[in-house]
Amino acid sequence: MQSDRSQSGSRRAGPLAGLKVIDLTHVMAGPTCTLMLADMGADVIKIEKSPNGDDTRHSVPPKIGDEAASFLMMNRNKRGIVLDLKTDGGKEVLRRLIADADVLVENFAPGAMERLGFGYEALHGKFPALIYCSLSGFGRTGPYKHRRGFDLVAQAMSGIMSFTGERPDGPPVKCGPPLSDITAGLLASMGILAAYTHRLKTGEGQWVETSLYEAALVQTYWQSTIALAAGTAPRAMGSAHPLNAPYQAFEASDDWLVVGGANKKHWLLMLEALGASELAADPRFVTGADRMANLKELEAVLSERFRTRPRAHWLAALDEKGVPCGPVHDMLEALSDPQTLAREMVVEVEHSTLGPVKTIGLPVKFSETPGKVLSGAPVYGEHTREVLAEHGFDDKQIEALEKEGAIVSASRERSARVA
Repeated sequence: MQSDRSQSGSRRAGPLAGLKVIDLTHVMAGPTCTLMLADMGADVIKIEKSPNGDDTRHSVPPKIGDEAASFLMMNRNKRGIVLDLKTDGGKEVLRRLIADADVLVENFAPGAMERLGFGYEALHGKFPALIYCSLSGFGRTGPYKHRRGFDLVAQAMSGIMSFTGERPDGPPVKCGPPLSDITAGLLASMGILAAYTHRLKTGEGQWVETSLYEAALVQTYWQSTIALAAGTAPRAMGSAHPLNAPYQAFEASDDWLVVGGANKKHWLLMLEALGASELAADPRFVTGADRMANLKELEAVLSERFRTRPRAHWLAALDEKGVPCGPVHDMLEALSDPQTLAREMVVEVEHSTLGPVKTIGLPVKFSETPGKVLSGAPVYGEHTREVLAEHGFDDKQIEALEKEGAIVSASRERSARVA
């Protein structure tokens, strides 16, 4: 493998600098996976379909200039090319890219890669060191292996929607973020790095795969614990915890905050901060089990106290006592929080046509090999010519591929718009 051959790849920062990734993913789960790898330094070549590209290019509003904000978020730090894999030329380009790659990531519909001639079995014989990662709705085995996957379906079938909401008898509620998509992407990147470690020891590549369904299930550790141990299905509890109390949101006189007074130490300290130490002797609330058994009464008593003062007062009093607490932020407040900024979780990146664009930063920090957001998301076909030239295609061959419709380059796309 010669994954450090590209000029762009040689400038990458982070512990994965030199790793070359072919990204055949779209929308959310797969792009989350390759985003993690790119942020840690891998040279990720994102291959978009022709025509129209990644579906998130059309997930608007909002837009920044002419680009969909959703695409910009999920595809920074990647180089972008456009291929039509239904053409002979498009397939030839992909074969040449794979020959020089360390990792291939795909989240096509079940069977699509095999029909195109790029399934794992077909590639493993030719490229035994290649790490091949697949993300799907339900995985490659089991009775649902042919079903396509969506976050909404994964949240429903995993049980998450049955215990999310304000009350036990309320309707099923989906978690706000696409929880299974993002978790599947994180699991896939973890699996790829584990497979890469194995390859460094043995020289062997392998097939890594996960699914939205499994990604959703692993978010249910506490609720699964209750179901497996007690034989009961947990129901919605609002912001409360299924095993510990009080561990939830309360409304102050002006706004909401969350408090974690679940263990004995924090419970007693919380009562001191509230000026309610007498509740420590209340037989309904002495132990954690008592508080869980009388959760509604506990919520009522504490809510009455919290509503007597503004949020800032309670946060200061609780923090002074060392009780876990925090304000309930909206997204604008969260993104402008001093801790968010201190940890560089909102950064500006230079986009080739838009200029500086704000994006989410790297959630993993490295003392010796820090990753970095170096480049904005590619415009449609921005790096097609660059990447093909790196892989031995000359100008004449690139022109022929464009004429065939096998590739799209940004320069040709702009020329067509002008014409």
